[in-house]
Amino acid sequence: MQANVASSTISTLSNLEMDKMLEDRHQLSRRVRATVSPLSEQWGYQLGSVYIRKVAFTDRQMVNNITDKVVKRLVQVTSAMKQDGDNRVGLIKSETAFKVSQQMAEAAATRPEIVGAALNAIAGQDPEVLDAVMNVMETEQLIHSGATVEVLPANSEILVQL
Repeated sequence: MQANVASSTISTLSNLEMDKMLEDRHQLSRRVRATVSPLSEQWGYQLGSVYIRKVAFTDRQMVNNITDKVVKRLVQVTSAMKQDGDNRVGLIKSETAFKVSQQMAEAAATRPEIVGAALNAIAGQDPEVLDAVMNVMETEQLIHSGATVEVLPANSEILVQL
């Protein structure tokens, strides 16, 4: 019986394409059972189930070819997964940068309103303080501009001479 099953299995599977042998074991089990059942019934045995659990290849070249195909496919899948991950990271970064730039623009837009309201409040309370604040702001702008500043005495007549 064992020899009958083994020879029927080999003859059934050897006529199939490699892809089907590697992918569809349930279909292979049914084919082997259909081939073995009539022979086993002649011997008085009824075959219950056939399960193909492991397919072993004896041809070394065939094993190498299969291994190469599997390795190439794994490389393709790995590359595709890495590319997909890189794409998702890039998308998340660009969405985050967009949201940050929106928030920064909104913050920059509200600054003049807040500063203007504060200056109006100061002007309403004490105009001299407003003048001092404006002088300080003007001096800060001059310092940050990098322009050369020459200080002249208050009663100097250099401008008249120029």
